[in-house]
This record gives sequence, C-alpha cells and structure tokens, in this order.
Amino acid sequence: MARPAPARYAIGMNVMPSSSLAEFTDFTGCTVVITGASGVVGAGIAERFAEAGARVVIHYRSGRARAEALQRKIEDNGGQAVTISADVGRKQEVQQMFADIATDQPVDVLINNAGHYPLSSIVDMTTAEWDAVMCANMRSTFLCTQSVIAYMKAARHKSIVNISSIESQHVMPMHSHYTAAKAGVNMFTRSAASELGRYGIRCNAVLPGLIWRQGIEAEWPEGVAGWRKSAPLERLGRAEDVANACLFLSSTAAAWITGAELRVDGGVLSSKAF
Repeated sequence: MARPAPARYAIGMNVMPSSSLAEFTDFTGCTVVITGASGVVGAGIAERFAEAGARVVIHYRSGRARAEALQRKIEDNGGQAVTISADVGRKQEVQQMFADIATDQPVDVLINNAGHYPLSSIVDMTTAEWDAVMCANMRSTFLCTQSVIAYMKAARHKSIVNISSIESQHVMPMHSHYTAAKAGVNMFTRSAASELGRYGIRCNAVLPGLIWRQGIEAEWPEGVAGWRKSAPLERLGRAEDVANACLFLSSTAAAWITGAELRVDGGVLSSKAF
C-alpha cells in the first residue's frame, strides 16, 4: 500500500495550509496598526499596507496634521485608513486605543514603530533623557504588544513587527540610551516570539539603517557621504524598504518565521569601512 503524501507545513498535529503567490501580499479585510505613523518610516509602512488592501490605523501622539494628511493621501488612492491618538508610554491610553480600534474586528498586524532618537553623551545625559528614550522605544513596544494579544487571537495574520535599529548591534556615539533601548527591543522580540507562539502570534524585528528624509543631506552632509561610501548598495534606505520588510514578515510567505531580526541597511553592517 502506498504511503499517503505528507501534509504540507505539518508541525506536530497542526497543519498550516499552503498559500498561493497572490495571497502572500493580500491583506484585504485585515486591520494593521502602525504606531508613530506620522513620521517618515511609519507613513511609508502605512502606505504599503494600504496598497495591499489593509485597513490601516495611523497612530500618532503629537503629529496630528501629518497623520490626517496621510489618511487623506491613502483614501485618495483608494485605500482605507483611520487616525488615532495616544501616548503609547501610558498603559491606560494604550489599552483604550486597542479597545477603540478593535470594536468590530480583530487586529491582524501590529507594527511597533513609535520611538525617540535624541543625541546625548553618557557624561551629560540626565535621568529624564534616559527614561524618555526607554519609554518611547521599549516601554511602548511592551505595552502595545501586551495590549494587542487579546484582539489578535481571532485574526488571520497574527503578526507583530518591532522596528528596532542596526544601532542595536553597532555602537554609535551619543546614543547609549537609544542603542540600549533597541537592543532591549531585540531581546523582547525573541521573548515575545517564544511566549506568544502558542496563540499563533508571530513576533519579528526589523533593523533599519540610515533612512532618507527630506533635508537630511543638508543637515548631515558628512554622515550621508560616509554612509554611501560604506554601504555596499551605495545609497540610503527609503521608507518603502522598511515597509516591504514589514509586509513580508507579516505575510503568509513568512508563516514559519518568528523571533527573527531582519537587517534592512543596504549591507552596511557587512562593510569593513563602517
């Protein structure tokens, strides 16, 4: 008697059905929450998921005008978007935010993108500066992840992507608080992947390098020149580079990827010149 063909993607007693290529980037009917979406990277992520058919939730704390402009841009292009404001460093506000978002459908994807990126030396740094960076980058990631779990169990994609940084793996001057926070985000990502897998929730991190924004060449010409010289791909990153990584990690193409750290840096950490 011939042996039956093995089930595809079988793990123990659970079987994950295979997806067609068309389904890999189809987020139609899904809700995707992006924190800090009024900034350059967050806006790029929001636009990409909207293009993939998702209902995008644009979170902001203080950038209301930019968030609302992004919502209009997405809607003008035929997408779905709403804006919501909250301080993601405050537990009560985070809990209320997700309760408001998930009134009629689950949250499929959470992109923890909110963050704070100041410059300060260890010698001169105040405890308030240290705490502000830890709150914006680490505490917010923890609070949003903890709060979204209950609203994600019935979702289709069940993906959390934390925006870290290559600085979590490479020391930069004046950024001890930021590098420490992002290294913590990496380890939290691994811990969340380990604990939340039982619910089918995947958790991964994206580590961007230097991302282009309007005016950066004029503000930091030596830094931009040095980056381009060091990067094998000889350019700065773009918001869509980070967005594409988030889309992939949240798609069914990455159904067996969790606890991963994906560098999106043009290869700069592979360069001896960096």
